Amino acid sequence: MALRGIRGAITVDENSAEKIWQAAQRLVTKIMSSNGLRGEDVGAIIFSSTQDLTAAFPSTGVRQLNGLRLVPLFDTIEPAIENSLPLCIRVLILADVDKKQREVHHVYLDGAKNLRPDLETS
Repeated sequence: MALRGIRGAITVDENSAEKIWQAAQRLVTKIMSSNGLRGEDVGAIIFSSTQDLTAAFPSTGVRQLNGLRLVPLFDTIEPAIENSLPLCIRVLILADVDKKQREVHHVYLDGAKNLRPDLETS
């Protein structure tokens, strides 16, 4: 096993707690299933949100997912960069996996699909 960083991002339709939580849950669930992860494989999850997402922490939604209750979760706000993608949640999952770094599946969904075209995305 090796510790790997797994990236992803998703956009939301509006700045509401429910939309933020649903998007964060969908993103983390997709990353975990794409990489064969279980909660016990995850060391920590770090979320960043654009400054226009103020209604809720993404981690609050993810905390509700089975197997992640004990995983350390952390939220932060991204710097306000000109022309950056609005209403966006990014994530970095640190997990033990039986994969080489090039075999890890990074996941970019919805309006975030084009953020990292250099990475294999699901």
